[in-house]
Amino acid sequence: MNKGPVFIVDDEDAVRESLVFMLESYGLVLKDFASGPAFMESVDISEPGCIVLDSRMPEMRGQELQQILNDAQSPLSIIFLTGHGDVPMAVDALKDGAVDFFQKPVDGDRLVAAIEKALAHSFQRVGHVCVEKKYNSLTEREKEVLKEVLKGQTNQQMSKTLCVSLRTIEVHRANMMKKFEASNVADLVLRLSTLIQQGKI
Repeated sequence: MNKGPVFIVDDEDAVRESLVFMLESYGLVLKDFASGPAFMESVDISEPGCIVLDSRMPEMRGQELQQILNDAQSPLSIIFLTGHGDVPMAVDALKDGAVDFFQKPVDGDRLVAAIEKALAHSFQRVGHVCVEKKYNSLTEREKEVLKEVLKGQTNQQMSKTLCVSLRTIEVHRANMMKKFEASNVADLVLRLSTLIQQGKI
């Protein structure tokens, strides 16, 4: 299991204490908060992890916190755990990216299995965000070279296609490969696979 942090956000003290006691026995790294604002004040939402999140809380509803994290493109994964859930609420939460939705009380093994899935998903998202940031850091010319590389063009062919010198192509190609930390074209394609599948390149 990815040993990322697991955050419990629930306004009921007894629920948080019970969850912490149960989940610690599985060896999870836990931190609990009584509200969404308290969570936001203390946690770096750009880091991977999992939130076990209540829906109905007085200061900030769970869905509001989920929206804030989505707007910030946070890699944190969310599992809803609520005593007031219904089917439309669960459907909306899952549509907005929640990994799972449980009603209280929840079976420990089922919750931990969902947490494992959520942590794996979160760490995967961090990798995707990192690659996208690297892509966005490319110059326009480097992006042009990248597109030609992905078409299987040689440096000589790119030089003619882009109407620049062979040396210029070599420099841009080397810079682009260095930014992605790719050792060869096959490695580059593998690192960019998600962006390619999403049609962003």
